[in-house]
Amino acid sequence: MKAREVKRQKMVDRYAAKRAALKAAGDYVGLQKLPRDASPIRLHNRCKLTGRPKGYIRQFGISRINFREMANQGLIPGVRKASW
Repeated sequence: MKAREVKRQKMVDRYAAKRAALKAAGDYVGLQKLPRDASPIRLHNRCKLTGRPKGYIRQFGISRINFREMANQGLIPGVRKASW
């Protein structure tokens, strides 16, 4: 899944200028002819360690489960255990 996300990110970067030009011109038929994965909407945030798509914490770039494990081990500074 991680490799698929990397592939999609490359495609988004490749078509970014073309998408912007078509949008500015109002050419929505041209936008529809671009590959689906060229749209930035199709990108999904994933945990950098496990690739988990759900429970993603954007500030740290990891899932909630990895965040909790790392916080319990003391690897994330400034985080204290409250009631979990």
